[in-house]
Amino acid sequence: MFAVLKTGGKQYKVQAGDVLRVEKLAADAGEKIQFNEVLMVGGDSTVVGAPFVEGAAVQADVIDQIKGEKLIKFVKRRRKHSSKRTVGHRQKLTLVRITDILAFGADKSGVKAAIGSGSVSAPATSAPAKPAKAAKKAEAPAAAADDLTAITGVGPAAAKKLAEAGITSYAQLAAVDVESFDAVKVKPEWVAQAADLAK
Repeated sequence: MFAVLKTGGKQYKVQAGDVLRVEKLAADAGEKIQFNEVLMVGGDSTVVGAPFVEGAAVQADVIDQIKGEKLIKFVKRRRKHSSKRTVGHRQKLTLVRITDILAFGADKSGVKAAIGSGSVSAPATSAPAKPAKAAKKAEAPAAAADDLTAITGVGPAAAKKLAEAGITSYAQLAAVDVESFDAVKVKPEWVAQAADLAK
C-alpha cells in the first residue's frame, strides 16, 4: 500500500518503512505525528482525492531535526571596483520514518497532526455555535448605530471618540448637554444637526 502526501509545499510518494527528509515540522525526536493532507491512496484499490482523500492519513515517527547540505549563493559584478557577495544557507529539515498508512479513520487515531514550524494556521475545525450567536448579538447594536460622520464637522476620529464615550446614534448625541459632557468636546452645531437627523 502506498500514499501520496503533501507537506511543506512538496508531494511525496511513501510506503510503510520509508525514511523522508521533509521541511521542518514542529515536533521533537521520538514523537509520533500524522500527515492529514493525503492526495492519493493506492494498493488493492486506488483512491484519488479532490484535493485530499477524506479520512486518510499517513503516520510517522520523528527521527531527528537536521540541516540540509550547505548552499552557497555568490554574486559578482564584472566591473572595475565592483562588488562581491557570498551568502550561505542550510535548510532546516525533519527526518521522519513512515510507520502506517490509514485509508480511513484518521480523525479518530488521536495522533498529533504534522504542522510546519513556521505555520500559523490551525487545523480547520467546525466553529462552536455559542460564539456565532455572540457575534450575531454584537452585530445587532452595531446595525442600530447611526453614521455620525454625516454631521458636518464630525470626522472619523471624532466619531470614534464619541463611540468610545457611548454615543453611537443621533438621538444620543441630540440629548448631550454641551457644557457638562467632558468625554469629547461636543459643539452645539453637532447637537442641533443630530436632533434634526434623529427625527
